[in-house]
Amino acid sequence: MMTSNNSHIENEAFVWVWLPHATEPVVAGVMTRQGQQFIFNYGRGYLARADAIALYAPELPLQAGAISLIAGLNMPACIRDASPDAWGRRVLINRKLGVQGASVTPFELDELTYLLESGSDRIGALDFQKTSTRYEPRQSQQISLELLLTAAQKVEQGVPLSSDLDLALLHGTSLGGARPKVFIDDGSQKFIAKFSSSNDLYSVVKAEFIAMRLAHKVGLQVAPVQLRQVLGKDVLLIERFDRIQTQGGWSKRAMVCALTLFELDEMMAAYASYQKLAEIIRHRFVNAKATLRELFSRMVFNILCGNTDDHARNHAAFWDGNQLELTPAYDICPQARSGMQASQAMLITGSERTSQLTTCIEASHHFLIGRAQAIQLINQQVQLIEREWNVTCDEADLSQADRAFFWRRQFLNPFAFLNAPQEILTPE
Repeated sequence: MMTSNNSHIENEAFVWVWLPHATEPVVAGVMTRQGQQFIFNYGRGYLARADAIALYAPELPLQAGAISLIAGLNMPACIRDASPDAWGRRVLINRKLGVQGASVTPFELDELTYLLESGSDRIGALDFQKTSTRYEPRQSQQISLELLLTAAQKVEQGVPLSSDLDLALLHGTSLGGARPKVFIDDGSQKFIAKFSSSNDLYSVVKAEFIAMRLAHKVGLQVAPVQLRQVLGKDVLLIERFDRIQTQGGWSKRAMVCALTLFELDEMMAAYASYQKLAEIIRHRFVNAKATLRELFSRMVFNILCGNTDDHARNHAAFWDGNQLELTPAYDICPQARSGMQASQAMLITGSERTSQLTTCIEASHHFLIGRAQAIQLINQQVQLIEREWNVTCDEADLSQADRAFFWRRQFLNPFAFLNAPQEILTPE
């Protein structure tokens, strides 16, 4: 990626954190540029607090002085988790540089600029400021979904935004992922709104809604979802699980993604695996046995619904300063599929990532699940997906043509059942 010569290079960013149950942030420390790396130091005042927590203890333990980076990383991964990914970066490039259309691709802003310019109501419990003395959130005024959708479409087209639409989309710049999305707040609930994309070849938003609803129906812990129609376009609302409303305001739950748990960056994401995540859960998570069962069930469901985009940023854990706890599932989105064969984004066991149930069964012992129990879990999901399919499609007002397109292609694709034990129920 090229960095624009017109972009201002930032040299430091103060890291603010919402401590557990707090409704206001405190400054935790500062991240400074040292060549091509970004190094974090806790502030003395923060270290002196009785309620201070490590931003993520395995990586940034509570200690004075500069904290060395994990080998292979150029900034702390738990802080990188709070930085925008593809969509948020695209919005900021449009906002800062006015780069249009396909010209966005080769441009990048400075990493600290992404942290300091993106919206403050980001996922997790961190935010970034140019000062340690006064916290000023970068927030947009509440605006209708219609205007937000219009703004997202303009960014996709590379059209510079008017000032009101610019501020509207600022609220979504700290989000990850590649699809158009923003944060919205109706006063009593907070949501992520995902929009249709101009290059969608099928109803991607409805496919994700159906997958998330089916995931809930088969017993997975998932974020609640709603489906809306705005300007004739589908909009998916995903309830945020990293926010808790209290009498004093909103508190924020700290989170780290699986890529951070693995101590990897994006360039090494291909080495992320369910097997390794299961090992981390066994040693460092609360309720390890139940969590292993939940992760195994999510892995199976991803295969059954055609979600091959189950990369390590699409798995996350809450962090309270002492313990890790698996978050509800999110971004369960069936992917475009023309042929039979498919592979998961994360390895399943060893070097195997083939999107087949037999691979899950081979991996089940890593999750402390026996073969018979694994087959039982799989069969329960298959039966529930078949039973709830039409009802869930009705909830989405999905056309018969799209039902025929999704069924046995994304959902319950025959490839998933290839070479499976005879005890596995095969859909008709």
